[in-house]
Order: sequence, then C-alpha cells, then structure tokens
Amino acid sequence: MKLLQAKLARYDAPQKAKALGVYPYFREIESDQDTEVIINGKKVLMFGSNSYLGLTNHPKIKEAAIAAIKKYGTGCAGSRFLNGTLDIHVELEKRLARFVGKEEAIIYSTGFQVNLGVISCLTGREDYIIWDELDHASIIEGRRLSFSTQLKFKHNDMTSLEKVLKSCPEDKVKLIVVDGVFSMEGDVANLPEIVALAKKYNAAVYVDEAHGIGVFGKQGRGTCDHFGVAQDVDLIMGTFSKSFASLGGFVATDSITANYLRHNSRSYIFSASITPASTAAVSAALDIMESEPERIEHLWEMTHYALDGFRNMGCEIGNTSTPIIPLFIRDNNKTFRITRELFDEGVFVNPVVSPAVPSDSTLIRFSLMATHTKEQLDFALDKIQKCFKRYDLLK
Repeated sequence: MKLLQAKLARYDAPQKAKALGVYPYFREIESDQDTEVIINGKKVLMFGSNSYLGLTNHPKIKEAAIAAIKKYGTGCAGSRFLNGTLDIHVELEKRLARFVGKEEAIIYSTGFQVNLGVISCLTGREDYIIWDELDHASIIEGRRLSFSTQLKFKHNDMTSLEKVLKSCPEDKVKLIVVDGVFSMEGDVANLPEIVALAKKYNAAVYVDEAHGIGVFGKQGRGTCDHFGVAQDVDLIMGTFSKSFASLGGFVATDSITANYLRHNSRSYIFSASITPASTAAVSAALDIMESEPERIEHLWEMTHYALDGFRNMGCEIGNTSTPIIPLFIRDNNKTFRITRELFDEGVFVNPVVSPAVPSDSTLIRFSLMATHTKEQLDFALDKIQKCFKRYDLLK
C-alpha cells in the first residue's frame, strides 16, 4: 500500500457505523423528492429535504425543464465567460435581480460555487473578512481562499461583532459575511443590527439567503426583504437547490461589483454554465413563488405547528423560528442510533454530528416543506416522542 492510501486507511468511522448498522448517509431514494419517498421499496416520510416550497416534482417545472432540453440540449459545453451563455441565463439573471432588489445578478453552477468564488475574490491582502462562527461550510471555504485577514465573531452576537469591527483600521475594506437563516440551527441573523453596525464602521455586508429565499419576505424574497434591509445589504446570495427546486446559485449586487465578479471570480469563469433544464426550472419555480403565496403561508402554518409540538413534548430545539428545526441529542452514537430507529419507523431525518458540530452539540435536523400535512406531522411527532422518551431526551 502506498503512503497516501495507508494514511487514508486510518479513517474508518464510516466502516464502524456500517458494522453497527447505523450508517445514515447515501440512502438511495427510488422516487421523486416529495413529502413521501421510497427507499428500498419502503415508503418513508421525508423530513430531511431542503425543498421548502415542495416544488421538485411540480408539473410546470418539469415541463419547463423538458422544453428547455428540447430547444437548447442538455448542456452548454463551456463557461458563461466563453461559449456557455444562453439568452435564458440572461433573462433569469434580470428576474433574480428584480426579485431581491438589486441592479444585477450573476448565475453560478452551484450555490457552493457562489460563496467559493465571490468571497474569495472580493477583498485583498490588506482587507478584512468578518464572519459568524456558524456560517455555512461554503462560506468558510470561500474565505479560506482569500488573502484577506479573517476575523470571527460569536454567533449572532452583536457585541462580539462590534468588538471585531472596532479592531479593524477605519480606512480598510471590511466585509461582513453571514447566513440569513443558519442551516443547522434554524435561527435567523440579526440583520437590522448587522446593517446598523456596518454603516457605523463603513463595512459591506454579504448575506447568504440559501435557506431564506422561498421562506421569508414578500413572495419569498428572503430575510433581507423580511427585515427591510435589502437596499443596505451589498451582496445577496441564493441557491437554486432548495426553494427553487433545481441546481445552481446566484449573487445579486450593484453593477460595479457585478462587473468585477464576472471578470475575476474563478468558480464562475472556469466552470461550465448551469444547464438549460436547470435554468428553465428556476424560472418556472420563480413564477410559482410569485403567484402562489399560499404555499409559503402553509409552510409557516406547518412550521408553527411543528415547533409547538416539539416544545410541548419537551424537545430541546434551541433558538430556531424557521422550517429548520434542530432536535438536540448531544451525543454522536445516540444521534446515529436515533436516526436509524426513526427511519425504521418511517421517518427520514438527517443527523448532524462531529466534526460538523462539536460532539456535545449533535442533533437531528428536522426540515419542513409546504407540501407536508398535519397528518404527516402528527405521525412524525408521535414517532419522535416515543423514540426520544426511550433515550430520556425529553424535559
């Protein structure tokens, strides 16, 4: 065995979990991504999806994707920078810019590539990136690629943020990067205070709306719209893999910043452009988002119903106020076992364990869609209550 393989062979955590029968990853779904999925021929209720509006199998979206393939083919065979720009790319960018209230938008091939390519190139060696300690992994990877000084502040702690801002030279560029909705904990960034501090210390603000668009704001425009600060936030990032029921991502900003990114963001310039089908699917999803507000209303009805249910049964759910509900277990092995037991009972949830979170902060991530029903929630709540009671996890 070569040295590389010998080193990698020491990583055996997956093998151990498989031997115990609790390995929870790469479960093969044999159906569409809906509130109910089929795995190994068995129907399971899906509470692990990011499809907040439940649009992944909407007939209008599927029809739009098929029509785009018929007209444009299956791919663009190049980057947007060279031969991979379609008219539907440009049309969608204009719609997205209007939707979130910015001058321009730029589409990337994935949401991860947005954060990777934008955050890494916006600031230079003498500048500062200031980030929340619970920011998404894609934000962390983006700032790691930057040559700027990187300063962390305590999660959603405005005193900590101001202390960091005070430590930066007044005449240097400062970029504050936060999630609008934090993807594991489900809590919301204090954007009004962040914007106020940014103005006080002449900093720019970048908000990742991956889990906010389709959930918050008028017609699902996100947390920036919800708090009325869209005009004060310099860059708004979004992904297509959640509420938009597709694949890809975008960043919306002013024309000056957009021009710079189009010619300097490596993950944009050196990646093949988003496929015609994905582009058309996003556009169709945007149509539905703008014309069917009842979807978002039902999502929030289900969210409040679930939050009340978990609180009443005594689950520890932290500070969430969104369709992302963390059920804290605070033990790696228990988290794996409970995930497996719930799956056997017909409830699909996602485990979040170390090193993604500290070993004493492990949790199950319970996610809601606008297409869930109260009957489905009642079933899941009952199974979770019985399971958590066996593990003495209820207060």
